[in-house]
Amino acid sequence: MSAWADWFDLHRLLLGPLGLSQADWWAMFLRFLSLSLLSVGGAITTAGEMQRFVVGQRGWLSDAEFTASIALAQAAPGPNVLFVAVIGWNIGGAAGVLATMAGTLLPSSLLTLHATRFVRLNRNSRGLRAFNAGMTPLTLGLLAATSWVLVQPAVDAAPLTSAILVAATVLFMLRTQRSPLWAVAVGALAGALGWLG
Repeated sequence: MSAWADWFDLHRLLLGPLGLSQADWWAMFLRFLSLSLLSVGGAITTAGEMQRFVVGQRGWLSDAEFTASIALAQAAPGPNVLFVAVIGWNIGGAAGVLATMAGTLLPSSLLTLHATRFVRLNRNSRGLRAFNAGMTPLTLGLLAATSWVLVQPAVDAAPLTSAILVAATVLFMLRTQRSPLWAVAVGALAGALGWLG
């Protein structure tokens, strides 16, 4: 009996708790692959669309699990893209990490390799300078959309407290040169005290 229990534990570790079908694995890989090409400004800019897919469309994670996945990964040292691995892990164990990370890293890495060569050869091109200038508002818009998705669970639970914290954070970041970790600490304290629901 313990051999079956060990196999079940190994299977759950490798493939996750949901028992996804092969079509689900391909859908996850292909969605993260397509999002990788839209991640201007980093993978975090596509978190809103990731949330729509894994929470809204597929129901693999709850809003709270999704937000906690990002918070955990962002608090850990390492590259910004680690949140994709945590989302994959929470959905499907090691196989989920492979599907989400391969989907995220493969196209963006290949595109970066080729774009770097192109930029090196055409760095003084007027079209390239215009393209770079146009990417700034796109990146800011994607970051604003991601922020909206991440703050939504707190806004639903405590609208007034959330609005005050968001406004205070924006003012704090605009008016001081202090680390954003101070704002994160205040948000964590508000959550720990139960002010956010």
